Amino acid sequence: MSHARSEYEDFRRIAPDAYDLVLALGQLAAKAGLDKQLLELVKLRASQINGCAFCVQHHILVSERIGVPVDKLNLVAVWREAPIFSAHERAALAWAEALTLLPNGVSEEVHAEASRQFSETELMYLTSAIASINVWNRFGAAYRWTPAKRPVTANAAAS
Repeated sequence: MSHARSEYEDFRRIAPDAYDLVLALGQLAAKAGLDKQLLELVKLRASQINGCAFCVQHHILVSERIGVPVDKLNLVAVWREAPIFSAHERAALAWAEALTLLPNGVSEEVHAEASRQFSETELMYLTSAIASINVWNRFGAAYRWTPAKRPVTANAAAS
């Protein structure tokens, strides 16, 4: 079992200016009007690819809180094979994967589909959200931040 080298809270305490900039970058897409559920799916998928347990858990919990269907959360890792995702979501997830796996480049096909599904402004902000989650993933994975525990509810405690 790996151990945390540092924790999320340490980032905020040790480098508050860097923390604030990464946080602000991550908030721009939602402020620009992109759908928050879509953004959470994209952040979850990038975090899965990057192996950031802290961020995977964080974005699952946020997604649940804002009403992302559980089936989508369960299937986001295999979104290409799951018909539950809309063309809009598929374009965003493909864009997220291309930008997260950047050494593979961004194909003309992925760019064309993303451009069909998102306006020029939306795609820029979606790109900023993907850039931001990739920065968070670098910190979370490098320092092995401990994932948050799911809050215990009365129903969960009874089962």
